[in-house]
Amino acid sequence: MKRFTAFFLTLILLFSLAACSNRAGQEDTSLNTESAKEESIANNETDTSNNILVVYFSATGTTKSLAEYAADILNADKYEIVPDDPYTEEDLAYYTNGRADREQNDSSARPAISGGVENMQKYNTILLGYPIWHGQAPRIISTFLESYDFSGKTILPFCTSHSSDIGTSATNLHSLAENANWLDGKRFAGGTTREEIERWLSDLEIKPSQAANEQKQTGVFDFDTKTVLLNSGYEMPINGLGTYSLHGDECISAVKSALKSGVRLIDTASAYGNEEEIGQAIREAIDEGIVKREEIFVITKIYPGSDMQNPEESIQACLDRLNIGYIDMMLLHHPDPNDVKAYKAMEQFVKDGKIRSIGLSNWYVKELENFLPQVNIALALVQNEIHPYYQENDVIPFIQEKGIVVEGWYPLGGRGHTSELLGDEVISDIAEAHGVSSAQVILRWNLQKGVVVIPGSSNPDHIKENTELYHFTLSEDEMNRINALDRNEKHDWY
Repeated sequence: MKRFTAFFLTLILLFSLAACSNRAGQEDTSLNTESAKEESIANNETDTSNNILVVYFSATGTTKSLAEYAADILNADKYEIVPDDPYTEEDLAYYTNGRADREQNDSSARPAISGGVENMQKYNTILLGYPIWHGQAPRIISTFLESYDFSGKTILPFCTSHSSDIGTSATNLHSLAENANWLDGKRFAGGTTREEIERWLSDLEIKPSQAANEQKQTGVFDFDTKTVLLNSGYEMPINGLGTYSLHGDECISAVKSALKSGVRLIDTASAYGNEEEIGQAIREAIDEGIVKREEIFVITKIYPGSDMQNPEESIQACLDRLNIGYIDMMLLHHPDPNDVKAYKAMEQFVKDGKIRSIGLSNWYVKELENFLPQVNIALALVQNEIHPYYQENDVIPFIQEKGIVVEGWYPLGGRGHTSELLGDEVISDIAEAHGVSSAQVILRWNLQKGVVVIPGSSNPDHIKENTELYHFTLSEDEMNRINALDRNEKHDWY
């Protein structure tokens, strides 16, 4: 009997232990599942809704410009397929048995790619651009497609060609990503405008990436990225370099120094007479690997008088002098009897993809009230003289309430007035409290008022100092103390 009782108690104990073990296992599994879910979210593996990537290979730059249009329109990420062994002009020469000829004749050729796409899993739509080589996509496109899992993703191909249609160049790629949803592709000629790309994507109902849009609001300064989203859909840096009075080698050196210091906004004008030097500095900086063209935002302006009497010629002349492919922002420099005519000419250049955003300089409330109803494309920016002694506290809100960004020239007071402004006791006291310069305080004051700043300088140290505006914040009291300095004192005639 004692043996039976002991055996029975042993069975009960074993069952109890098994149950506890099972419950513990269930709890561990739940914890592991939750941990994996959190890790998946952290790795962008869960929510892939409407995330778009524009992938392109461009041997001569033609495909690249269209890919950039598409990425801008869709607020999409971009990835350029860069060969490990770059193609030379000799490699690309047709019917010479050069490298490109040999690769296209060999269906198994897979040129190596330098680098790769991070987090491919977060994208659900891939735009795939390439030039046509002997009627087909370059073999490096095959390398790319075989490098990732495209299951469940949508792939929209597009190609650039002088004459060949996209044809089998796209359908022959399908077998390399069989589990993808392939859309019908399209061929574009060189010189295709942004508007044409926009119509194509709209017809296909490819919508801008919500992931990009959710975090950005038009006209609101992002102090992390140091940019503002314009109503034209483009991002613009909120601090830059003004180039009035810079010429020759001094101008080239100043612009390159600014780009090396992280400045990405360059402001010029036809009246400054330095567009050629600025274009040269930008091209040299690109060639030297300091910056990429798409990272730079260039503003120029056309002047009253003959410029606005013949606006098409004047605008094209700015494009030719700068010679950087396109202009990010063009402004009318001052009001003029032909200003509406000139603005509508700029509108056409926007439609042609040669200018991205447009606006005005030296327009105030009455002028804007008269001007705005007469134009079609909304102003993206108004640029006026703004500094602590001339604050435009009635003009700035009027402009911003209309969804237009404000930019201030002469932010440090302008020539002949800078020393007085920088030496102002109020500004000096605030600068000392933060361990920064008076110039940095003034520029930060502008930024906190929602005013883009473009201080001018040819001194590399001053240029760099004028970019260091994001490690301190002015208090409400400090802002009010500077606001109280307004004298309505304009330092230039316009």
